[in-house]
Amino acid sequence: MKPADVEELIEAELEDADATVRRARGKHDDDHLAATVVSPAFEGVGLVQQHELVYDALDGHMTTDIHALELSTYTPEEYEEHA
Repeated sequence: MKPADVEELIEAELEDADATVRRARGKHDDDHLAATVVSPAFEGVGLVQQHELVYDALDGHMTTDIHALELSTYTPEEYEEHA
């Protein structure tokens, strides 16, 4: 699955999300991805629940098209502090 397709899935499902997805292990490893996701949907939500929201947005793709996903999730405020 292409990183841009994963970005679209996440952004379509999470409120005002901005997702950046790249290949985690080099350009030839299609099923290991890394994503940074910024969304106000994460406010007041624990880290595990934030990751679950992203996995839910990806629906069945986590078991078929994506083998591993390294996630970094932030609220907009947290991302501004992080950057």
